[in-house]
Amino acid sequence: MQLTDTAIRKASPAARLIKLSDGGGLQLHVHPNGSKYWKLACRYDGKQKKLAFGVYPEVSLAEARKRREAARALLRDGKDPMVERRVEKLARAIAAANTFAAVADELLAKMTREGRAETTLKKTKWLFDFARPIIGDRPIAEINAAEVLAVLRKVEVRGRLETARRLRSTIGSVFRYAIATARADNDPTFALRGALTTPKVKPRAAVTDPKAVGALLRSVWDYDGQPATKAALQLMAYLFPRPGELRLAEWPEFDFEAAVWSIPAPRMKMRRAHKVPLPSQAIAILTQFREITGCDTAPGDPPDR
Repeated sequence: MQLTDTAIRKASPAARLIKLSDGGGLQLHVHPNGSKYWKLACRYDGKQKKLAFGVYPEVSLAEARKRREAARALLRDGKDPMVERRVEKLARAIAAANTFAAVADELLAKMTREGRAETTLKKTKWLFDFARPIIGDRPIAEINAAEVLAVLRKVEVRGRLETARRLRSTIGSVFRYAIATARADNDPTFALRGALTTPKVKPRAAVTDPKAVGALLRSVWDYDGQPATKAALQLMAYLFPRPGELRLAEWPEFDFEAAVWSIPAPRMKMRRAHKVPLPSQAIAILTQFREITGCDTAPGDPPDR
């Protein structure tokens, strides 16, 4: 005879455990202290087993029956419901641990070990911080394209179109890393290509006319402001480094006898050390600047006071 909610509510505890059957192996255990637990008696691989389905009334009669049918379906497929439950519980625990924020932090740590430039790491972390309030605590395998779009739209509506575009790519790198480490199956940012407003690029034409180049160089050489600024502009004209490579240069990097500037790998975009030949004009500029600043001062630093 099947149970009813009325019969369950009226079931009173006794000195010993009472078992009320609902059929199909589903039982309600009424303990002497009055607590009522759902159990499923079943056999798997010739062994008697009992599955716990929770406490009544937190788990209703209808829900207990649903769980019974799900367990019996697994048994028909030759699967052990107890093992399947443990696997599911473990999967939920893994998903809860592998949130977007956790995977993003792991990717940042990997980038640090690979020797990425400090500027790159700071910028990547800055972009990740846009996503953390919205999807940071979400299991990465459960995040969909709509959730990522919500992050991007929040940046886009502020008029930061280029930041939104870069953010989509940066978020995508987290999902690709999660896929590579078997914690996600797809990258939802792939479906968002074309969803954002394309920023209008304002190209800045290069100075290619010989007369214009000459005027620019004369302006640099006639500059009467900070010596560090003038020296840097002059060296840029001779050596063509990236601004950051020159701005952070230190005196030990310059070998005047060999006429070589050795830029260390961490400051190079490709993370490889680079040697720049120094023409006599560049050596003259550096020598004059060193006299102003002192030997222990880096080229980009202001003179001692």
